[in-house]
Amino acid sequence: MDSEYSKEMLLIPLLSRPLSPGIHIDSLPPVEPPSGLDLTTGIASHKMAVQDNLLIVSPYITPQHLLDLRTISKPNQLLAKALTLFKHIRRDYATAPYAESFNWEDVIEVLRTLVDEDRAYSWQQQSFYIIVFRSQLPPSTERNHLANLDRLSHAEATESGGLLKYWFGMPDRDGRNLATCVWQSRDDARKGGSGVDHVQAMRETIKLYTEWNVERLSLIIGEGIRHWKIVELTS
Repeated sequence: MDSEYSKEMLLIPLLSRPLSPGIHIDSLPPVEPPSGLDLTTGIASHKMAVQDNLLIVSPYITPQHLLDLRTISKPNQLLAKALTLFKHIRRDYATAPYAESFNWEDVIEVLRTLVDEDRAYSWQQQSFYIIVFRSQLPPSTERNHLANLDRLSHAEATESGGLLKYWFGMPDRDGRNLATCVWQSRDDARKGGSGVDHVQAMRETIKLYTEWNVERLSLIIGEGIRHWKIVELTS
């Protein structure tokens, strides 16, 4: 495996909630956040997801998995809050183009609102680093151990710093799935993927995949949030 990929993938999306026999993602509603949190209501979402400067940024809600907003800069704080409403908008997100598969328009609109509310802050052009992991696992794969490795890797990455969002879906009828991380920088992604738990998880799980692919992207948000784009990184 490419050493750069292995460091940046962060969490191997071990990811996937097990489905009962005969149940496929095609027949299920969009993935909802844990504990009944409604993170789809725009500006109110980040207020529900944050307490004492700790923000829910993944499916994991225990303290070691929360983002401490005091450890990141203002633009990263604002984007992390906007990303609390991040969700898929296509059922075929595991294979569809990334930018078309999620509600990025909604995320950016909430970001604009947050910036407008903070009259003392002026948004300058910022770029953020995105990792996309597409995978296929045999339906018979036992996922309980994989899920535990994923939790450990996420806690380790959170402690490393700079992880603004972690999302994963459920496998489709062919066992295909997608996981994605949004980082404040590529350097942070590399640091987050170099921990002991992550390395161990990679060693234990990568051989289980029928196939896998990593995409490295950049989210660029222009001055005043007047424009934005997601572009592929080739190096």
